[in-house]
Amino acid sequence: MIEGKKLVVVMPAYNAAQTLERTVAEVPAMVDEIIVVDDHSRDHTAALARKLGLKTIEHPENRGYGANQKTCYREAIRLGADIVVMVHPDFQYTPKLIPALAHCVASGLFDVALGSRILGGGALSGGMPVYKYVANRFLTATENWLLAQKLSEYHTGYRAFSRRVLTTLPLEENEDDFAFDNQMLVQAVDFGFPIAEVTCPTNYFDQASSISFRRSIVYGLGVLRAAASFRLKRAGVLSPRFLDPNGRTLADTELPASGKDVLSTIADPAAGARTADGHK
Repeated sequence: MIEGKKLVVVMPAYNAAQTLERTVAEVPAMVDEIIVVDDHSRDHTAALARKLGLKTIEHPENRGYGANQKTCYREAIRLGADIVVMVHPDFQYTPKLIPALAHCVASGLFDVALGSRILGGGALSGGMPVYKYVANRFLTATENWLLAQKLSEYHTGYRAFSRRVLTTLPLEENEDDFAFDNQMLVQAVDFGFPIAEVTCPTNYFDQASSISFRRSIVYGLGVLRAAASFRLKRAGVLSPRFLDPNGRTLADTELPASGKDVLSTIADPAAGARTADGHK
């Protein structure tokens, strides 16, 4: 609990067996639940998550990063989460900042909080490739102009949301791939949800996930398309489905009740302690 609110951490996972345990070990004890959604990994990510005592959902096929997040948030809502923090299980972001992000939301001042790699100026020293840094700065500047915002970056995978955001935004209208992240932030701006930022170090290394250059280009075009759609909507020229207040929300689609999308837990949570030092 944090200020009387249930705090749930979600981890959209794909081939994260090498880094999952290390990531979970840094999750603060104040977190009420950790949910891992495995997007049909080729390694033993799901088995390890269950061994660690985490609530685990496996997709029967690879559905994409956005679809993975939809499952994460849907399950967090089902569990009664008031605040949901997404952190990637590849240890690119330290979970030690979960309380900082969660407090931004718990305060009632913000509905979204982002862990920014840019604010602290350590993105490049943390190993971010130069071309990704340059693209990040260009896309962020363009988005700020189109959305009339002043965020330091839109491309972090470290995010906190209030329950109100997750149940209000038409997230089911978003794409199932990497474009989901930016569409969600554009939605938050369009719906008037205030956004906070917390400086966050980053750590690029061999086991950390990273999309290819080709997919980075596709992602960048999707970012520009989402921001431009917002501007065109405000101009009365376009009515994008993902910005429709009557669009499909997570509440409109329940988790599958059968098949391989099974919520897995161990019988004795204490036996699957996150770490040896008492974190649950």
